[in-house]
Formats: sequence, structure tokens, C-alpha cells
Amino acid sequence: MSQRRRRSLALLTSGVLALPLLAGCGSGDDEGGPVAAGQDIAATARDKVADGGVLRWAVDSLPDTLNAFQADADATTTRIAGAVLPQLFVLDAKGRPVANPDYLEKAEVVEREPKQVALYKLNQQAVWSDGREIGAADFVAQWRALNGKDSAYWTARNAGYDRIEKIERGKTDLEVKVTFAKPYTDWRSLFSPLYPKQVTGTPDAFNEGARGTLKVTAGPFNLGALDKKTGTVALTRSARWWGRPAKLDSLVLTAVPRAQRPAALAAGTVDLADIDRAGAERIAQAHRDAERSGKGGAAAHGPGAAMTPAQATLSWAVAYGTDEGKAATERETRAQNAEAAKKYADEQSALRTFAVRKSLEPAYTQLAMNGASGPLADERVRRAVARALDRKELAEIVLKPLGLPAKPVGSHVALAGQRAYADNSDALGGKDLHAAEALLADAGWRRGGKITEPAGAKAGPEGEEGHDDSKTPSGPGTGNDGLYIVGETDGRNGDGLDRGLPVVESAIKTGGETSPQGARGERIDPTGQEGEAGAAADPDAVDDAKRGPARDGEAPGPGKASASPAPAPAKQVRTSGNMLAKDGKALNLRFVLPAGPGSEALRTVGERIAQMLKKVGVNTEVTKVADESFFKDHVASGQYDLALYSWPATAYPATDARPIFAKPEPAADGSLLVEQNYTRVGTDHIDQLFDEALGELDEEASRDLMRKADARIWAAAGSIPLYQRPELVAAKANLANAGAFGLGTPRFQDIGWKKPAGAKENPKKKK
Repeated sequence: MSQRRRRSLALLTSGVLALPLLAGCGSGDDEGGPVAAGQDIAATARDKVADGGVLRWAVDSLPDTLNAFQADADATTTRIAGAVLPQLFVLDAKGRPVANPDYLEKAEVVEREPKQVALYKLNQQAVWSDGREIGAADFVAQWRALNGKDSAYWTARNAGYDRIEKIERGKTDLEVKVTFAKPYTDWRSLFSPLYPKQVTGTPDAFNEGARGTLKVTAGPFNLGALDKKTGTVALTRSARWWGRPAKLDSLVLTAVPRAQRPAALAAGTVDLADIDRAGAERIAQAHRDAERSGKGGAAAHGPGAAMTPAQATLSWAVAYGTDEGKAATERETRAQNAEAAKKYADEQSALRTFAVRKSLEPAYTQLAMNGASGPLADERVRRAVARALDRKELAEIVLKPLGLPAKPVGSHVALAGQRAYADNSDALGGKDLHAAEALLADAGWRRGGKITEPAGAKAGPEGEEGHDDSKTPSGPGTGNDGLYIVGETDGRNGDGLDRGLPVVESAIKTGGETSPQGARGERIDPTGQEGEAGAAADPDAVDDAKRGPARDGEAPGPGKASASPAPAPAKQVRTSGNMLAKDGKALNLRFVLPAGPGSEALRTVGERIAQMLKKVGVNTEVTKVADESFFKDHVASGQYDLALYSWPATAYPATDARPIFAKPEPAADGSLLVEQNYTRVGTDHIDQLFDEALGELDEEASRDLMRKADARIWAAAGSIPLYQRPELVAAKANLANAGAFGLGTPRFQDIGWKKPAGAKENPKKKK
């Protein structure tokens, strides 16, 4: 059985912008509307960009593999692939796939009946770095490696490749014909990146040969040294590149933890880095300080800034007082504080040379509701929770302070600007507290209802307060809101909409066991916490009246006196007051949030959601958990009622979004296969719409089917999109064509340093 792995879409950059060369688009450019926020990259014409120079670009870590189709590929893998390997289709500024003329003269579906045939006409100048022409042999080798038929290849996904019947040479060596056994609307998602046959031709080469090196490349840059000691990967300008040459001499990817990036920027270790809100604020403060210093003002932040005049006087008095022991200690402390203040001031001075470039990432944050068991197994309760939310207010909490547009996301399958996008939230409805209360009442939940519980249990809110069982302290941010972009932070980083990224590993079995055959999905014991989909009661609840008598030790044997059974614990009855109750239980939902640094905004949103739900009588127990356990031990395993995490957007929703919303199915062993649908909410109708869209070659009709599927996903109320995530990037002020790329991908060869004012053009240089 072949693997069916969803391509993981997390956040980064790869590929090259190009003009669309596809036939049959069927709709105008305004389909999907404008993007919520455009790119902020200091766009500059190439003739205004200097030739030469080095750019040091921060990454989270060095890659474990350079093979983007392996499970442990990450964001850096994808970024490298985008600069050194063929990307046949890339994404424009609206996140729409377009053909790349550096590699393709034309690409189109030339036959639909009896079978779909896609014809690729390659750029006649396109060659590998060893001088060999890019051709059909490379396509065939990659197809055979990724179609899932040969288990010797350690592949992470095969979506689309498993629908191909054959690949052959066309009329010339520059033509490649791909015939599909089943029609495939997302055929453009294939062969980006394209590896040389030396990498994909044999299992050994695929599995091990490209993990630490790429001997053959075909991009504007070549792969240079990968130095784990210094944490750097050097990409150097390719002399064999046939397109417009890279402006930079080299691009050095440098591993820097996010918490350390402001210091690294100030020290000159990196020139370009994704930063969090705290880092952006430091740069903004640096610019404000520069203005203030020109007016004679002093900085009101940093080490020692909070010390009052009285405290400063007392410190001086102790440091130079008669108690020599205290004086020595205080003088040492003052020296340390002075050193810290100077270091901070020097960093702030250096940060003035940076600009913060802002856009919205290709990912959205959602409220996920676990519909497998408990109150949220009832669709009416899920819909009531959704109708109690003010999504506009939640978006403003995160985006408004950053000066970014705060419009709620209206689709599960696309973002504003992409052709499949349409705001289908009306299928569920917006904020309406009366409607929410009516839905809850219809489901049997009442205010002032009786609550029955054992004696000694805490009553009311005291017994339901949130708690923190994490081991990770909160603090200054190390990343943007929500560390949890599926595919990025559950053990993998990612880097773009659909840029040939690694899969999200969702083959998790209860107890940490991997599913057999490496099949996509999570197997969950339906007799445990998960329960059966549609169950209306909490499976962990136990009726005390049905418990057997308490016994101490073994049951008495013959001739022994029988011990009197302990009485069942007395029950106390109270009312739920202004909160809701049903069948003796309060409506209480477990709300799981990450506790680590970098998720402060996410926790703020979660706390505001809890307040909104309380207005309609729904109580939430907010639990903050350690970062390393948030996704694996809670979201993926179903140990939650409510959770906040982000899904990357996709340029190919018929392929990539299906496993996220597929109806969970019982597996042969009786467990539940959820694929990547961690809400456990799905319907046969939604699955059918996805399947129809995937096989529909009329692109407009396929997108219409996706919009219908999205409307049904809204109506099912398993996940509620809230806002598109902010993208904040620190860049040297004179850096051109790089920064916050938004939905688009970078054109690596155009990135460079702006020419000084008045610099003359070199007519011998190719532009």
C-alpha cells in the first residue's frame, strides 16, 4: 500500500517569481480578491542593485538533510532547494502558482481524454552544473522514487506522483510528456524542486546521497560549504546559470535562535532575519532613540532604565559607604549594570541601521475544537462556541499593534488573493450571542442547572480554574504568535505555501508507536480518551452510584469475617449559577495553550476567547503546557477540547487540504485513523467534494468545488479560522528585494545591496 502523505507547508521561501504561462486558467486576475497585505521587500530594479557582496540570512537551524522529500527536511532544506535546484512552478505575490521561464518555455495540459497528458517544454539553455541537459530522465527518476511503489525509497510523501501512469520524451529532448492514470488538477505541484537523476535514480542515492551534499545543482546559486561548527551554509553564485546572474557573490545561511537575533543583528552576524514582536519593538525603539538623542533626550528603556533617582542615590551611598562588605558587593553590581547598559546601548545604536519589513505570513491561526468526545461532539455546541466569538476583535489583538490589516480569515483552504479564496464564514454565521445561547439550549444545556458531584469537590469556578503544568517558563519572545505551525514546529520547520516541503509526521499511535506501513494518519484507541466520533458524553466520567464497594486488600475467604463495605461517597448538589449544566455536569471545556516564550500573543488570544465563552455560560479550563508536549501529547493525541495552532496555506488545496479535513475512519485494528484532521470532525460530503476537485481538470470548476467544501467545513464547525499570522523581518536598510515576502516566493538572483546614490552602471555587466 503506497503512502499518502500530505505535503507539509510551513513558512519560508524558495523558488523564483515568474510570468504565468499556463493555459486554461478560466478566470481573471481579480478572482480571490486582493491580498490582505502585500510584500514588503524594498523592491528595486536590478540596474539599481550592486553586483557582488555577501548576504547573511538567519535560519532556525542547519538542515539534517538536503533532500526536500524526506521526513526530516526542514525550512532550511527548502530555502536551499529554492536557490540551487529547478523550481518549475513558483508562487507570485498573490500565492498563485506560475510557470518559471528560467526552466520552462511552456507547460500545459494538451490532452484530457482518454487520459490527461501534461506537456513540459523545457528552456533549451537549462542544464545541470555538470553540463548535462535537464530532461525526461530526471523526471522519470523522480517519479519512480516518489510514486510509493518502491518501499526502498524513504519518502515522506507521494501525493500526485502516485497518479502518474508514465513519463516519456516528447518530439525533442526538450519536451517531456507526463500521462496520468487518474486526472490530477494539481499537476503543477509536481517536480518542484526537481532533483537530478543522480539523486533520485537509486534508493541508496535518494536515502543517503543527498543528506549532506548536492554534487549537481541547477539554480542561480551553487551549494558551497556546510559548516556545522560555525552553523553556516554558503551558497555561491553559479557560473553555469543561464538566466540573469545572481547579484550577490554569496548568500550565507546562518543558524541563529530567534531569541538571540536582535543581538546577532546588532553584532553584524546576520543582515536579514525573521523576528518576533519584541525584536521589532527593539528596532523601533532604536530609531526613536536616535530621534530623541538629536533633541537631547535619553533612552527610557533597557538595563537600569527603571531605576528611580532615589534608588540610584541609595545604590551610590551603599557602594561608597562604611560597610566594606556591602560596598564591594554593590560596586560589583553597579559595574555589571553599567556594562549591561553599555552593551544594550551599543546594540541599540547598531539596530538603527535595520528596518522592520512587515506583511502577513502564508498561514492562519485557528481555534480547533475536538469533536471526538465530550460536549463538543455535539455539532450544536461547536457552532455555539463559534457564534460566541468576535473574530474581528481577536485578529485585532494580534495584528493591530503591528500596524497590519486585521481582517479575519474567511476560508480554510486559501488566503485572500489566491484564486480559490472566498469568505464562506456565512455558512456558520458571525458573532451572535443570542444564536449561541439558543444552540446551547437546544443541545440541553441550561443556566442554573443542577450539578451533582462527590462531597469534597471544589464547587464553582474555584474547581475549574486554569493551571500551568508546563516546564517552560514564559518570557521575551523567541518567535511570532503561535509557535505551532503544523509542519514547522511539531519537529519540522517549513517555509512557504507549496514549495516542495516535508510532510507533517502524523503517523502517531497511542503510546508513541508508529503506524504500520508508514501510513499517513494517527491511530487512536476509540476505547480511550478519544471515544467514538459523535459520542456526546465525556468517556472519562464515571457514575459514582455504579461503583462497587471499596475494599482493602483481597476479598475475604471462606470462614473469614466479611469487612463492611465502605459507603459510596456522599454527593452534594449545587446549581451552575450563571454557567451552563446538563445531566448533573457543568459545561467545562479543556483549553490547551503553549506555555513557552514566543507564544504570548497566542495565550492572550486564548484568554480573550475564554472570556467570550463565559458570556454564554461556557466555562473553560485553560491549561498551559510545555512547548515540546503541546502538539504531540495534546493536539495530535486528542487530549484537548479547545486549542490554538496554525495551518500553513497552500497553493494546491485539493491535494494539501484534504487530509486536514478528511473524515476520520476506523482502521483494521479498531483504532481511529484521523490523518491530519486533529479536530476529528469531518463528513462524507466534504471528502466527496475534495475528491471531485482533485480530479476536475477545469480549473474554475475545481476551485468552485473547493469553495463548496470550505462552506461545509465552516458549517461542521470543527475549526474556526481567526487571522493570518504576522510576518516581521529585520533587514539592513540598503538591502533590496528581500524582507517580508508574504504569499510570494523570493527571486534569489535579484536580492542584493542597493547601489550608492550616484553610482554609475557597468555596461559590461549582464542585467
